[in-house]
Amino acid sequence: MTPATTFAGRKIALFGLGGSGLATVRSLLAGGADVLAWDDNAASRDRARDQGITVADLREADWSGFSALVLAPGVPLTHPEPHWTVSLAKAAGVAIIGDIEIFCRERAALAPDAPFVAITGTNGKSTTTALTAHVLREAGRDVQMGGNIGTAILSLEPPAEGRVHVIELSTFQIDLTPSLAPSVGVLLNLTPDHLDRHGTMEKYAAIKERVVANAGLAVIGVDDAYCAAIAARRAEPRVRIHVEGHGEETGDLIVQGTRIDEANGTVLADLTGIGSLRGAHNGQNAAVAVAVARALGIEGETLAAALKSFPGLAHRMEGLGRRGRVLFVNDSKATNADSTEKALLAFRDIHWIVGGKAKEGGIEPLSPLFERIAHAYLIGASSEAFAATLEGRVPYTSCETLEVATETAAKAAAASEAPEPVVLLSPACASYDQFPNFEVRGDRFRALVQALPQ
Repeated sequence: MTPATTFAGRKIALFGLGGSGLATVRSLLAGGADVLAWDDNAASRDRARDQGITVADLREADWSGFSALVLAPGVPLTHPEPHWTVSLAKAAGVAIIGDIEIFCRERAALAPDAPFVAITGTNGKSTTTALTAHVLREAGRDVQMGGNIGTAILSLEPPAEGRVHVIELSTFQIDLTPSLAPSVGVLLNLTPDHLDRHGTMEKYAAIKERVVANAGLAVIGVDDAYCAAIAARRAEPRVRIHVEGHGEETGDLIVQGTRIDEANGTVLADLTGIGSLRGAHNGQNAAVAVAVARALGIEGETLAAALKSFPGLAHRMEGLGRRGRVLFVNDSKATNADSTEKALLAFRDIHWIVGGKAKEGGIEPLSPLFERIAHAYLIGASSEAFAATLEGRVPYTSCETLEVATETAAKAAAASEAPEPVVLLSPACASYDQFPNFEVRGDRFRALVQALPQ
């Protein structure tokens, strides 16, 4: 845990008692703060009380005594309208912050030179965060990984000399971190996302830009117009990442097939044969990890070996093994067409399990990749709409459930004459029609694959 010593003796209002909220309360209390917490959910309030946390309705509190409102990242700050606690805090002139801001203040007080790698982007940030942390650990560094991936930041060990924090950040978290100034800031890419929470694409991009604006080193993918403009505004030191065949900008590190080269042609890494890093999008992720590792003094054989040993991220193009010639891949984390596009680009002869609670636009944006699909197996609430999109373009079977789809796809792929048929779960949909979340969906697929006859 990181005790919030910079808030010692202060009275803090906190709203949101989920996992990160509870971790934040524990951090504040350990640092000597006086915390008054609330959540609109009664079960969350009861759980907090059971842990000895002081819970009281912040509508009835005296806001003049609060030094800050700590807001959970999922609570609306601006759109579609500010949460009621935000309005109360602003009326009282109380600062509104999140748990990342508390960490940043602790780092500034305890170990301002401790390496802090902050990673964001619309897609790929979880894989990039996990890969970067893996590379640094394999090189012998003391690494703490968390934030929007896995562990709440204040549950990690505190900043210290020689300890590296590799932190994934969402826009919600960035928006609550006014003093964000990582030693390395990473911005991967920008496509429309969470606009219901940010209003416009321009506002969304402006929030993401904060990760690199005050970073010691900025690492920026330049293959979309928004990121290219941000890179142009950012002064040195910066590293621009370009994937050949994408976008119009050049880069300081260039992904060419499976190679990662410097602009002068020097080969820094080769991803050939690394199953966990298939596809151009993973080339970008790996190039970022290379840039961060080099900034922290890691390169050469140490870097190459670390990339090769990366096991991949669960539910994101996760190789589940083979049954004969058939490769099974769990990409349950692909909850929209943009994410599924990356998986379809990585394979051919695809037996595609797709469907769930559809996002706006459905799977029509993937039509240029339909020729890679041998057969589609439709599941969930989107089945009828997706069948209409695929009609006459891709053979499909309406399976309704993941169980039926997995069994049917496995049999069809095994009977295929293709040299390496792939059964790919990449739903391009949210899971909420049949599963609580994408993790449960992916875990179920993994179990179904493991139960198939060898």
